[in-house]
Amino acid sequence: MTRILLISYYWPPAGGGGVQRWLKMSKYIADMPDVELLVYTPENGEVPVVDESLISEVDARIKVIKTPIWEPYSWYKRFTGRKKNEKVYSGFISDKKESWMQKLAVFIRGNLFIPDARMFWIKPSVKFLSAYLKDHPVDVVISTGPPHSMHRIALGLKKRLNIRWIADFRDPWTNIDFYHQLRLTRWGDRRHHRMEAEVLQHADRIVTVSPSWAKDFKRLCGRDDIEVINNGYDPADLKGDAVPPEHTFTICHIGSMNKDRNVPGLWKALAELKEEGNMDTFRIKLVGQVDHAVLLAIQTAGLSEHLDHIHFKSHADVMDDLLSASILLLPVNDTPNSAGVVPGKLYEYMGAQRPILVIGPPTGDSATIVIKSDAGAVHGYDDVTGIKNSLLVWQKSHRQGTLKQSSSGVEQYSRKALAEKYLALIDRMIP
Repeated sequence: MTRILLISYYWPPAGGGGVQRWLKMSKYIADMPDVELLVYTPENGEVPVVDESLISEVDARIKVIKTPIWEPYSWYKRFTGRKKNEKVYSGFISDKKESWMQKLAVFIRGNLFIPDARMFWIKPSVKFLSAYLKDHPVDVVISTGPPHSMHRIALGLKKRLNIRWIADFRDPWTNIDFYHQLRLTRWGDRRHHRMEAEVLQHADRIVTVSPSWAKDFKRLCGRDDIEVINNGYDPADLKGDAVPPEHTFTICHIGSMNKDRNVPGLWKALAELKEEGNMDTFRIKLVGQVDHAVLLAIQTAGLSEHLDHIHFKSHADVMDDLLSASILLLPVNDTPNSAGVVPGKLYEYMGAQRPILVIGPPTGDSATIVIKSDAGAVHGYDDVTGIKNSLLVWQKSHRQGTLKQSSSGVEQYSRKALAEKYLALIDRMIP
């Protein structure tokens, strides 16, 4: 029996992108013979999205261990004038212009709460798990971040128990897209890098989700054994009754859109097509949290009447949106680490077999996957002409009822295939 302990801040009823990778892989890991999975997670975490529907997807064979966590979000809400029950979103998504209080709060977050606001759970978790694992030993610990405090918990266990440990980076640490927005002092920046280096040095294996990020981690720590295990999609999410395509030509985006994912080139292309009379009946459907800068850009382009912004849907309902959309929008963060940005939604987009419009670096990892799989079209941030041409081709097919995209090789990104890849890595680690 191979026993695995997963340390994850995000677990149902938490929703959003952070929970999907391990929730989905966990049910296929539970199906594997002679494998037992334990999950350690907070019992009262401050998660930005709650999706009760995901609770039913937790396999009954998985043991979930929870302990209390204290986080400074109640202080943050009082300081910034937010309501007590208001959700706090990571990734710098705001519904209004940033105030001086928010700027100060970001400064405190970046320079005092290192690596993140969950740092106060590190010592209690190391103490609890050290005792727990002595009576319930495991073969390997997997920490998944962000938040990167999860890696610091695993590091503490490594030092105490010398346990085998995989550090799973769904996003980078000091190379994450919003790192430059943390208002870091030189001291704070050094401390983040020092903590990151310690994790990268002591983990038995480092796993991340894209080739470019693997190269970035190699540059940081000099290791050649960094594994890439992509995010993916669950075919079970895309089964059931067929969802009829929407009558109106619909450009759909699922998930959060911060200001770095704003796509002014697309808004300009749509505005020009509208003015030219080539596209008057279309819909921009944004499902998830959207930064005020994105909404303002859509308004400035004269497209507000075409916008349908839905703040939240359950993951199950979102799947229907994917299947019924005309095309699916994938904006890649316009940040220094854009080459390695491969949003988890890309694989669900591919599984839905709808055309994907990627707006980002033409040679980035997202672009490479879409081009290789013939899953859609890729355009640079400012390629207004190219975007217009792709939209016109898709719109014509939509009118003719022939708009569909068969992404080739998508099966390699199924959650089952990725779970098998993870277990193969663990097997190589265990003598």
